Amino acid sequence: MVGTAYVTIASYFSYLLVTMKLENYYTEQDGKLIFTRQGASDFAKHVAGDFNPIHDTDASRFCVPGDLLLSILLAKTGISEQIEIQFNGMISANTPLSIVETGEEVTVVDDNQKLYLTMTRRGTVRRDHVLATEIAEHYVQFSGKNFPHIMVPLMREQQMMINTDRPLVMYEKMSLAFDDLSINSADVALSDSAMHVSGKRGKVELAFDFIVDGKRVGHGCKTMVASSLRPYCEDAIQDLVDRFNARKQAYCLT
Repeated sequence: MVGTAYVTIASYFSYLLVTMKLENYYTEQDGKLIFTRQGASDFAKHVAGDFNPIHDTDASRFCVPGDLLLSILLAKTGISEQIEIQFNGMISANTPLSIVETGEEVTVVDDNQKLYLTMTRRGTVRRDHVLATEIAEHYVQFSGKNFPHIMVPLMREQQMMINTDRPLVMYEKMSLAFDDLSINSADVALSDSAMHVSGKRGKVELAFDFIVDGKRVGHGCKTMVASSLRPYCEDAIQDLVDRFNARKQAYCLT
């Protein structure tokens, strides 16, 4: 029964992903991006399958999903042969954000010039909204599988885990590289994963490939930071996984 429910949920989110429309999850006012709690939370759950409580509309420490901002940036500024992204801060709801393009560098800042993201581009740039949306869709589908499919085995291997009562894993940086920009779309597949632990802090690195018809046309790597690590406990992790799956299933049934 559990397996059947899991497949149903996965199929449900795969279907929704194909019909993703970014404009449903943010608005623009005077050329600035605005994220509401509801819109950002809907993207996290509806598109990414991300049920981290930090994206709940009533979360005390609410954060706009990094994958949402990344998807919008790709759609607006194009796909480059090489892209490096540094995430500089958590984005709260209803904070007007500006995208500033200066040569090879793109930054995202608020009205007080607080920096939230820096993107550096090199090589040819293809400004194609359809391609950018396709790449974003497939990447978000991959990213949504980070927990529990990838994260739990890494924590088990290191015998260290996140705080299961207040789970928090944040983006730090990301790199993307494309060998061929004449593509129309590309699947995303995990190529390697690692967790590096230093005291109560850990870095999770996920390497992935962009694939077209079985051929690698690009690659990438994203780095996430996990804090407040503690000794691994299988029962606590299983409880967290069960709660995650229950939240996802309940959302699918609403």
